[in-house]
Amino acid sequence: MKIAIASDHAALDMKAELVSWLGDQGHDVDDLGPHNSDSVDYPDYGYTLSNAISNGQAERGIALCGSGIGISIAVNRNPASRCALVSEPTSAALAREHNDANIIAMGARLIGIEQAKACIEAFLRTDFADKDNENGRHQRRVNKLGQ
Repeated sequence: MKIAIASDHAALDMKAELVSWLGDQGHDVDDLGPHNSDSVDYPDYGYTLSNAISNGQAERGIALCGSGIGISIAVNRNPASRCALVSEPTSAALAREHNDANIIAMGARLIGIEQAKACIEAFLRTDFADKDNENGRHQRRVNKLGQ
């Protein structure tokens, strides 16, 4: 799967570890930055990530910052983005199953690397419940999100 990932400076170490791990899992990973520890503004990287999803550069996205909150707000400014802030695998799976989330956000200061990997695994392996049912209750709701 083609996955785009972006962070701010607070999540740089987590991002680097996840990029390597995702590559080891066989995914094609596009690291959208940052690439050094200089202080950056999370909205810039959130917007870059949401654009990568909306223009088809990647199928799924991972957004990281200190809490996950700021970057998730930035990502969700793009109507094509459905980003869910998650901290455990159940919410990551439900974000896909019920909301067709195409991006997850996590807080590097709030969860450890193993929990982040578990969230990503759940996010990537879960299908949208209505992927074959354009009139399903979940699809109807997702359609309203993009209006």
